[in-house]
Amino acid sequence: PAPTRSSVTMAAGKSAAVPFLAKPDNLPESMAGYAGFDPLGLSSSFDLKWLREAELKHSRLAMLATVGFVATDLGMLAPGAPAGFSSIAAHDMAVDKGAMFVLLFAASVIEICAGVPAVEQMMKGGDRAPGDFSFDPLGFSKAEPAAKKLAVNELKNGRLAMLAFGGMLTHCFLTGQPVLQGGLW
Repeated sequence: PAPTRSSVTMAAGKSAAVPFLAKPDNLPESMAGYAGFDPLGLSSSFDLKWLREAELKHSRLAMLATVGFVATDLGMLAPGAPAGFSSIAAHDMAVDKGAMFVLLFAASVIEICAGVPAVEQMMKGGDRAPGDFSFDPLGFSKAEPAAKKLAVNELKNGRLAMLAFGGMLTHCFLTGQPVLQGGLW
């Protein structure tokens, strides 16, 4: 017999991500990374630009945090940092010695000087897209198809990084062991 092709059809008005829930009304399918996932209905309660800006900000921080967490456990050090500490121990030491306060202060200054005005301009009807700080020194986003693909990739990798970082922290606190025990190999 000839091979048959199976297909899945979705009921009209149902979410693709959670098929037993209704499709979100205020979540346009044209958005980068659209999956029809809004089980709490946040897109009905908050401005979608604000939500996307927050998602991108948290995604970018989680991607940096994940890389930094693993790099520390692999033994990579910042200049002047003491050797032989796991990520959790390095965090605790940075808090005790005040280095974490300096990092928090620097992040706050950047957020106040760049982030708040950009979001305010976007929320007042400006043409700025959420998460766009016009920083593309290598010109990756010049072509429209490439820019759309990169936007989806950034969202998916950021969502994964948010979950990964939470999982790594949970593992380290529960087991008391670094994420990569004994290195990569």
